[in-house]
Amino acid sequence: MDKSGAPPFLSRLKHLPISRVKGKLPCTVFVQNFNFSVSRDSRVLVVGRPQDTTMSSSRVFSGQMYGAQRSGAGTIRRIRLENFMCHSSLEIELGEWVNFITGQNGSGKSAILTALCIAFGCRARETQRASKLKEFIKTGCSYATVQVDIKNEGVDSFKPEIFGDTIIIERRISDTTSSTVLKDRQGRKVASRKEDLRELVEHFNIDVENPCVIMSQDKSREFLHSGNDRDKFKFFFKATLLQQVDELLQSIIKQLKDACALVDELEKLIRPAQLELSELQEKIENIKRVEQILQEVQLLRKKLAWSLVYDEDKRLQEQAKNIETLKKRIPTCQAKIDSTLDKLEKLLERLSKKKVQVASLVEKTSEVKRKKDELWDALCSARKEKLELEEEHRRGTKQIHKMRNDVRRLEEQARDIQDKHIRNTQAEESEIEEQIKELEYAVDNVQSLLSSLKDEENTLSEQISAEMDAMKKINDEINYYERKQREVHHQICELRLHQTNKVTAFGGDGVLRLLREIERHHKAFSMPPIGPIGAHVTLVNGDTWAPAVERAIGKMLNAFIVTNSEDACALRKCAREARYNFFPIVIQRFSRPRLIIPNHSLPQTSHPTTLSVLHSDHPTIYNVLVDVCKAERQVLVKDYNMGRAVAFDQRIPNMLEVFTLDGFKMFSRGSVQTVLPINKNLKIGRLRGSFGDQVKEFESHVSNIQQDIDQRKSRKRELEKKVQDFNRKLDNKKKRRLDVEREFMAKRMKLQDMQKSHAVDASLLPESTTNELLQEISDGKMVIKKKEALLEALKDRINEAEEKARTLKLSFEDLGESTKGEVEAFQKAEEELTEIEKEIHNAEANKLHYENIMNNKVLPQIKEAEAKYLELEKDRKESYKKASVICPESDIEALGDRDETTTEQLDAKLKRLNQRLMHESQQYSESIDDLRMLHQEKERRILRELHTYKAFRERLDACQKALDLRWKKFQRSASLLRRELTWQFNGHLGKKGISGHINVSYEEKTLSVEVKMPQDASSTIVRDTRGLSGGERSFSTLCFALALHDMTEAPFRAMDEFDVFMDAVSRKISLDTLVEFALAQGSQWIFITPHDISNVKNGERIKKQQMAAPRL
Repeated sequence: MDKSGAPPFLSRLKHLPISRVKGKLPCTVFVQNFNFSVSRDSRVLVVGRPQDTTMSSSRVFSGQMYGAQRSGAGTIRRIRLENFMCHSSLEIELGEWVNFITGQNGSGKSAILTALCIAFGCRARETQRASKLKEFIKTGCSYATVQVDIKNEGVDSFKPEIFGDTIIIERRISDTTSSTVLKDRQGRKVASRKEDLRELVEHFNIDVENPCVIMSQDKSREFLHSGNDRDKFKFFFKATLLQQVDELLQSIIKQLKDACALVDELEKLIRPAQLELSELQEKIENIKRVEQILQEVQLLRKKLAWSLVYDEDKRLQEQAKNIETLKKRIPTCQAKIDSTLDKLEKLLERLSKKKVQVASLVEKTSEVKRKKDELWDALCSARKEKLELEEEHRRGTKQIHKMRNDVRRLEEQARDIQDKHIRNTQAEESEIEEQIKELEYAVDNVQSLLSSLKDEENTLSEQISAEMDAMKKINDEINYYERKQREVHHQICELRLHQTNKVTAFGGDGVLRLLREIERHHKAFSMPPIGPIGAHVTLVNGDTWAPAVERAIGKMLNAFIVTNSEDACALRKCAREARYNFFPIVIQRFSRPRLIIPNHSLPQTSHPTTLSVLHSDHPTIYNVLVDVCKAERQVLVKDYNMGRAVAFDQRIPNMLEVFTLDGFKMFSRGSVQTVLPINKNLKIGRLRGSFGDQVKEFESHVSNIQQDIDQRKSRKRELEKKVQDFNRKLDNKKKRRLDVEREFMAKRMKLQDMQKSHAVDASLLPESTTNELLQEISDGKMVIKKKEALLEALKDRINEAEEKARTLKLSFEDLGESTKGEVEAFQKAEEELTEIEKEIHNAEANKLHYENIMNNKVLPQIKEAEAKYLELEKDRKESYKKASVICPESDIEALGDRDETTTEQLDAKLKRLNQRLMHESQQYSESIDDLRMLHQEKERRILRELHTYKAFRERLDACQKALDLRWKKFQRSASLLRRELTWQFNGHLGKKGISGHINVSYEEKTLSVEVKMPQDASSTIVRDTRGLSGGERSFSTLCFALALHDMTEAPFRAMDEFDVFMDAVSRKISLDTLVEFALAQGSQWIFITPHDISNVKNGERIKKQQMAAPRL
């Protein structure tokens, strides 16, 4: 703990040196405004919340530091030493750029750098020249003084209103004490605290412990001589201040763990008191329960007493209702008896009338029945005659069939005779038949060849037709893709126009002309029109829903809004002048406030609506979207299937329409479900935030379309070549087919001639052998004709008999139809008579039933109910007297509405509570007030401590988060430093044609240097600088140092004996490189060397000084 009570790790964080590495944040770890105090006696740890958890980054970037370097703020103007080390009195002036200090060994050159370290607050041990400050006092003197004049000019000057253009740091050392004083340019004392010096050092970014700021001769020898990778890593780690930050972060981690362990220990110590408090609270709750039980017992007694009264009241009310119900049955029964009597009288009157009607109908139907019997007998006789004639016709048909079979048999005998004659002449005809067969065989062969040629010709024709169809299809595709390419080019031009002016997306050039006309005629409007609407709305959370929103709103994106009808007329006039007429105009009062839509009026779904994905700062546009577009009721979904489920299956209230990302519109009106397809003419993409991505997408699409066109043109050329080949083959096939057709016609004519001559010879049959058979066949046919004529006459008689039967049947049916009404009337009258008799029987039965109910049920039940009511009234009075003794009824009424607990339930609950009250009362005898006071006192003490420990934990968590953030930034900065070191090192080597690489391993804590010389033909990489020559090693080591210097920012830098272990040639190269780097880098440089520097070029920015020779 420090004096302020803060933990040590916070003090170290707060006062961390601020030397920077250019462009990075390797060591900027700060925790500001922490307030820590710890008291182990009271077990209280107070941790203040950090006010700044970010890394300080003041004056980090090279651009900002360059201004300070050019102005020279922080550079050393003068160094005065008095009685310091070997100097009695020394004053040395330094230039703002490059300073060389030379002299013999022992002349006190290194004392200048030691004095600088002491002046800027360095301890004696850290200079590696003494263990105590008093050892720097010259022998024989009592004090030593180091005075450093710092330039304080420019934009980065430190408190110029106090110090002026020069700050003097004076450190005085005596045998017992040392003091540091800050003075202004007149030498007046301004400050003397260490914090003031630390603030100055932090402001000018001076860290004398950094070897890249001040490199003493010991550090130079160690750096130049060492070939160990771990030593190089230590130098790099310390030069970039990564070592200091790493050690500080590790110590902070340890102290944070210790602080957390302390809080855990404090929380454990309070747990017994918490257990004791819980037991006390449990005892209080138990006593409370006893009191509650007692109150419940008293209340239940009152409720039970009056519950008996109320039960009697309920029974009285129920009995009164029962009596009323029974009395209402008397008029009902009497009314039913009276209605039954009226109905019975009417039925008897109808019965007498219906009997008279039936008697008259019986007389009419008897005459009709006689006529029908006569017609039926005549119809039966006609049907019998028809059946006899049909039987005779069947017998004649069988005889004719037999005779035709005989004629057929005779004809077969005649053919047999002819066949015999043919067999006898077969030998003579064999030669002719052989010739015919040969010709037929030749004709078949030629015909087969002709058929195959025709098939081949048809195949080629079909192939040509198929290829021509394919060519036509490809031509259509090429035309389609070219048309599509032109459309996409047109869309690209429109999008590029939209990029220059977003308004053109909602009407093109016409809307621009309209806006200019509106501006020109602005006085004609009472309020300026708003539009187009699409230019005043944006999508929320990206462009995902843009296609669905544009499908939902449609042309309303092009609409203009006016406040009244006069402005609408003026807007139409402007539109005619601008030649832009096709856009909607909406009339909406601009003074109307923004609509507030309650949640119950919105669609009850998790899917977004059109209104929820649109944003507009203008309330009028919002109101138009709601009133005109119904945007709050338009639901947006991703795909078709989800849209159908939402639109038709879920029955979501307040939903008007559903729109999908792929362009479908769905809605239902009653039982009708409608799905509208994609509108291909609808322009989409106008609401997107950036048109550049769409342009790139369309350009890629054009490229793909062009590839498709090229592929189809190549395919078309191939098909044209194939069609030419097929046409050539088809011509050859046609020529050969014509030759074969001519040969086929010649052979077929020869075959037909031979077949005709053979047929004439074969038709000559002997007539003598067939005359008798032919005569017999002719006679048989004549008989068959006579029989057929008889059958025709018989058929005519059958038709006459059938006609007669049909006439009689029609007469019978007409008679039945004419008398049908009378018969049906008779049957209906009989049915009605039967029905009336049945109804009379039922009415008499009902009358008897209701009379029995009245006498045997209704009247006795009323008398019994009235007697029971009187008995219940008596019981109620007794119960009321008993309940009034326990408590007045007003107490029960004051409790509010009665619950539905029954009397039996109240009685059982009262018994249980009495038993429980007796048991609980025996266990607890303490006063509840005493217990409550003791509980409150302990609870306050525990809560106070818990609140304190919670505050500890929150602030420690905040510290842990800040530490984690700093650790990540530290690791990232270390990685960036490693990369930049290699770049800078390779850059410096490259000036001499050498290449190299630096490998830094933070895990193994090693740094290795790899160098590749240009003259090395084997391209071998040297990984150990000790394997190089002296000059190569010196130059590579110098490049490594310059790389570190190039990464570190400081107003001045000093190097002592930097050229040790170098030969003359290497020293000259190194000096030239150093001077060139120092002049380009911009800081103030102080080089101390015992060697000759006459080879260093002279310049206005280079200052050389020679120290006096030491006295022997």
